[in-house]
Amino acid sequence: MAIRKFELEAKLKDDNQLIRTGVLRNEHPLDMSPEFQDFLQACRRGDLKRCQELISAGVNINAKDQYDYTPLVVASLCGHYELVQLLLESGALADPDSFERERAVYNALNNKIRNLLLSYDYSKTADPLQPWSSHITSLLVRDTPSTSDITLSAAAESFRLHKFLLSARSPYFKRKFADSPETVTWKLPHAIPVEAFRVVLRYLYLGDLPRDFVGPRSAITEEEAFRGIDKLCKHLEIEELWEAVLSINDRRLARQRHQDEVQRAQTQVEDFFNNTVLKHKIEVDTRKAGNVKWPHHNTIFADCLLRADEQPEDEEDGETDAMPNGSAIPIGPAGDSSPQNDTTQKPPGRRSVLFPVHKPFLIRSPYFETMFSSDFIEAHDSEHLHVIKVDCSPAVLEIILRFLYTERADCPLEHALDLLYTADMLLLEKLKTKAAVTISTLGSGTSNALVDRTHNGYSGMSDTPQPASESAESPSLPPTPELVEVEPINVYDVIRAAWDLKVQRLEEFAARYLASRLEDYIDEEEFAELIRESAARLKERQETDTIELLDDIRYYLSERFRFRFEGEGLEEMLDEGAGRWMRLTERELWTLMREWLSIRRR
Repeated sequence: MAIRKFELEAKLKDDNQLIRTGVLRNEHPLDMSPEFQDFLQACRRGDLKRCQELISAGVNINAKDQYDYTPLVVASLCGHYELVQLLLESGALADPDSFERERAVYNALNNKIRNLLLSYDYSKTADPLQPWSSHITSLLVRDTPSTSDITLSAAAESFRLHKFLLSARSPYFKRKFADSPETVTWKLPHAIPVEAFRVVLRYLYLGDLPRDFVGPRSAITEEEAFRGIDKLCKHLEIEELWEAVLSINDRRLARQRHQDEVQRAQTQVEDFFNNTVLKHKIEVDTRKAGNVKWPHHNTIFADCLLRADEQPEDEEDGETDAMPNGSAIPIGPAGDSSPQNDTTQKPPGRRSVLFPVHKPFLIRSPYFETMFSSDFIEAHDSEHLHVIKVDCSPAVLEIILRFLYTERADCPLEHALDLLYTADMLLLEKLKTKAAVTISTLGSGTSNALVDRTHNGYSGMSDTPQPASESAESPSLPPTPELVEVEPINVYDVIRAAWDLKVQRLEEFAARYLASRLEDYIDEEEFAELIRESAARLKERQETDTIELLDDIRYYLSERFRFRFEGEGLEEMLDEGAGRWMRLTERELWTLMREWLSIRRR
């Protein structure tokens, strides 16, 4: 429920006072950079593709311009529902009772956007890194699967820790393990209380600091614990911990400092990922990938290798390598009949990429967690690191690894479908959603990121067909089927993926995309086959059942031509009965759709 306007003014005054005194961080800073101004203009236009590109480039979606407008307020005011949804899913702050959320609600152009803003709970946007930080904290107490590679002993206690995280978070540990990567035990000096070390570990593993550092049965005083924490802060070079300790009694300030620390840790882990996993990846011939031997206790602390095979070029270009007249040299089994052909047409060796990775991050995926916890061979020790093959391209695997390590995933459109299927295989629902968002935003609107195969790689929104004179002027131009090969993604593949993986967002996007370009697709045999597949998805059809894809296309057609339908009697035509759809022949179905499209030319 929205708060009253006079309460908004009081709320804004209180927040500004806390920001001026330095108690709170300004979560909506002024941003006059060209990138942010471009972002605001894209929000005004409702350009989903450009907004997604700028978000992926790192623009601050919670900043404001000189007129105190944030992207969320602009998108809400201009009535772009899908853009508001994208901003909320990307981390735009919409906390209940916050000034900016209530301002966006009051400025919403319609009730659809207003209800979306009111339905968003603060837990969805306030801390997008919470699942990532919670996983790192859980490593302190996780026993299965075993992922620790060093044991720290202090008095009568021992802590099973992880070299990669200690190295990423503390310069001291980074130097120590770089000099002695084979170290598996480390003893804490007796002068340091174990209670102090326990607090430091919670800080390094992104846990909430306790209010009471010393328990009722502890043999030391709170002052001794503070002195121990101070010594460890200086020794391990983590001065920020002392600031977090001093703000422990102010809950709001402590939460803000914790969020800052999580973001700092994310940057540290990303640097570690770039300097170890990506820097030391290996590219080899696929036939030799199984011969790669990587020892344990290596300098980057990797404990397994993930392998991804590149798609052979002859498979990618197999259809376009042949000449249209059929006079090309046969490729594949057909070319093996001649020894000469065998030597001249031998395809290049297939390549594989191996990434040295760390199990503590891999087990964020339930797929790998089960693999390392069960009786699979990958869960048992071996002389060298296990090589685990993942059925995807190296580029897609790199995106997945970056997400597992850093919670960041910038997915180009050309890899989005492969990422969607691989994320589903690895049971990464959040990454699967990100891939669906990429497809539905970069391929949405009038930007036409999806390439239309029916026009040799061009999918324009022009309402007028190409004049016949243009094609007559250049009759000798050869066909260019190679343009089809470089298309980023195909809408037919998108909707089939949506059906296979049950992604409602992509089903709606594909139907909207087809409806906006129906005149380009309606005569295509593949489109007719898609309609038949949609009809066959119902196992037990009833008299009132319709074809789901046709219903969705019909809905978006009505949205597309909503200003032209009045007085045309179209609603009566569409509502004659749902059962009529199943009694139509294919020719009658196409004729009816053309009748809809003819309305736009009147």
